[in-house]
Amino acid sequence: MTLKMVDDPKRFLALLNGISRRNYLGHSELTDDFLKQEIYPDASEEDFCRICSRVAGLLKSLVSADMDMNQLEVFLTAQMKRKEGTLSEEQAASLRKFWKTNKQKIHDSIVSQTMWGNSLQKISWRVDLKSQSRHAEHINTPTAIMELHIADNLNTSK
Repeated sequence: MTLKMVDDPKRFLALLNGISRRNYLGHSELTDDFLKQEIYPDASEEDFCRICSRVAGLLKSLVSADMDMNQLEVFLTAQMKRKEGTLSEEQAASLRKFWKTNKQKIHDSIVSQTMWGNSLQKISWRVDLKSQSRHAEHINTPTAIMELHIADNLNTSK
């Protein structure tokens, strides 16, 4: 794959978008073959796999650290100074643009996928008093009755 092809900001941004949508937003139809045909049709399979895994690794680093823009700048500077697999200035600019527009979407998607607990939707309660009992000491004993309506992460009521 020629350096010019990899440094093309539009193609690099398209690959970032495709991989992030597949890995973090649930668009499973965006396979490697589809991305290769649409974005880098002239690239060899080996070159495309290399750039694809590099982009996926960069995205994983951004997402796992939930980087803000200052952290992103430090990260990109370090990546551009590396000897092997360096990031070009054009790629760094594309990555900045991508992260600025997609950070919140990816963050929200990951949070919604990893929520463990249910959420309380509604609560109703009342206090009952016993008016009859076999034993006199049990009469007029208050009893609280609570009804909780909970929903799981998919908002289905239980």
